[in-house]
Parts: sequence; C-alpha cells; structure tokens
Amino acid sequence: MVNMAGYKDMVIGSRVIEPGNSEEFHTGDWRSTVPIIDQSLCIDCMTCWIYCPDDCILVKDDKVTGIKLTHCKGCGICSKVCPKKAITMKEDIE
Repeated sequence: MVNMAGYKDMVIGSRVIEPGNSEEFHTGDWRSTVPIIDQSLCIDCMTCWIYCPDDCILVKDDKVTGIKLTHCKGCGICSKVCPKKAITMKEDIE
C-alpha cells in the first residue's frame, strides 16, 4: 500500500496556467541530429511541412525557407518523406 499522507503538500507538475504558450518552450534542445535542407534539390512540394510533427518547417510565399530549430527534435521524418532527398540529417554539434 502506498503512503499518501503528504500528497496534499506535493507540488503540482505539468500545469498549463496560460493557454497558447508552447512557443515559449524550446523543446529542440535535446536533439542529437539536425535537418539540413539543400535548396538546390528542394522542389517546395511541402511534403516535409505536412509530415513534421512539431511544425518546424518554415515556409514563406509557398517556398520552404528553413527549419525552426528551437522546436525541432531531430526525428528525421522530414528527411525520410522528402521525394528529392533534399533534407539530410547531420549530427548536432552545438
């Protein structure tokens, strides 16, 4: 049986006090690989943008312009789905 005597004194974790605050948390700090886009191969098909689970593909005027590294976790999905292999994963040395 678990002793629950002091449960009321415990600090509550994982509370979202202010909605819409995900931009404030840089979740890409723990990645080990980073996507690199070769713009000469990219055809702006937006497949990477569609599949990115963290909305990290930056787009302007219907063109892929980069990766939002503050939120990219280095999962590599973008490089796997790119039909032209314009995105490669490199070791993140920062």
